[in-house]
Amino acid sequence: MKAEVKEKFESYPSHIKPLVLQLRELVFSVAEDWQLGEINEFLKWGEPSYQVKNGSPIRMDWKPKFPNQYFLFFHCQTKLVDTFRELYSEVLEFEGNRAIVLHTNSDLPIKAIRHCIEMAMRYKNIRHLPLLGA
Repeated sequence: MKAEVKEKFESYPSHIKPLVLQLRELVFSVAEDWQLGEINEFLKWGEPSYQVKNGSPIRMDWKPKFPNQYFLFFHCQTKLVDTFRELYSEVLEFEGNRAIVLHTNSDLPIKAIRHCIEMAMRYKNIRHLPLLGA
């Protein structure tokens, strides 16, 4: 983990840090399972960001303004969040066309989140498919 990314994770409150680290682990797990190659991990707009060669960037963060929420952000000019909404509106909450809103007091819906991460990381190969190939 790059020093600036590590510093960002260290800056999160103690109840948030394990939640965002769990998201990070899911990103790396999906990339490994799908053999998507090297993950570029860096800070973008002060948020941990992840991208693979044929994927769309994924960012994650927690904001003091929303102390009981943390977020997975996606490129707003893709079909990703609209597709996630169609597939997972009963399981996930969304912010516009750019984010999945997660709650600190709820269990992470791992299966749905893994699938969303997978679609983002494979986006350039599946963007032409109905529902991104879901």
